[in-house]
Amino acid sequence: MFDFHRGRRLRRTPAMRDLVRETALSRNDLIMPYFVAETGSEDMVKPIGAMPGQNQLGMKALVERVARAVDKGLKSCILFGIPQEKDPVGSQGYAENGVVQRALRELRKKFPDLVLITDVCLCEYTSHGHCGILTDDGRVLNDPTLELLAKTALSHAEAGADIVAPSDMMDGRVAAIRSVLDGNGHENVPIMSYAVKYASAYYGPFREAAESAPKAGDRKSYQMDAANWREALREASADVAEGADFLMVKPAGPYLDIIRLVRDNFDLPLAAYQVSGEYSMIKAAAQLGWMDHDAVMMESLLAIKRAGADLILTYFTEDVIERL
Repeated sequence: MFDFHRGRRLRRTPAMRDLVRETALSRNDLIMPYFVAETGSEDMVKPIGAMPGQNQLGMKALVERVARAVDKGLKSCILFGIPQEKDPVGSQGYAENGVVQRALRELRKKFPDLVLITDVCLCEYTSHGHCGILTDDGRVLNDPTLELLAKTALSHAEAGADIVAPSDMMDGRVAAIRSVLDGNGHENVPIMSYAVKYASAYYGPFREAAESAPKAGDRKSYQMDAANWREALREASADVAEGADFLMVKPAGPYLDIIRLVRDNFDLPLAAYQVSGEYSMIKAAAQLGWMDHDAVMMESLLAIKRAGADLILTYFTEDVIERL
């Protein structure tokens, strides 16, 4: 009679560990974010200082980088636009020939099977850097912003987006976008809602990448408080009721408990965004020789998948698909 558990039997060799592995990553799980910039040089590749290995890309440079990634097995990407000109209402976000709209048409033409997702928000396009229309005293107006978000999503769908992903955290934006898409013949375009998006310090490097830092104030009046978990259920429930096709939790690593909470309570496909700060910390520690880059990268992504995410938006996508 045995009086203790011999768990090591199933860890004895690499082949045995592979046989009983409970969680796995595949190329289908990963979504690569790209920053496409409206610039005089279509060949521009501008390194993002706080995010080693990531760049703002001119249109031609974007297509070339995506082509290399597709050759390695890239299945899907999400686009963020950086316009040359910004204004208080973010009009370049929904312009017919805006930078993201042009990128969609170029990528759709060259990569018909690549799943193209677009970030739907105004912060990259507004002169004040907030995600909605701003009053003179600095308040973000919710309901007037919905019309502009819906116009942005519609312009992306018309340019070839497979999925639109609102990240603004305005109340009611999923319903507004669904109504406009359906009313204009795009009832088959899904909405990947940034349903549970926290006001996080981990977004810092992204502000440089997307040139989207608020000129004044912060986003705590519309993004979620990091201390709250019940609120996550309310936000996700609202977006499901409004017609979301995917839910997302952002950030990922510091909010694994929230990923599990959403997974256990909703049956929609669940995405998690491993954000810029998560990426930059791993890169910085690896550059200093403090951690094994590839091992920590893979472990961090497995943790997100194990917590319940079906899809992961991560700047490591190109690295991981090459390994896989």
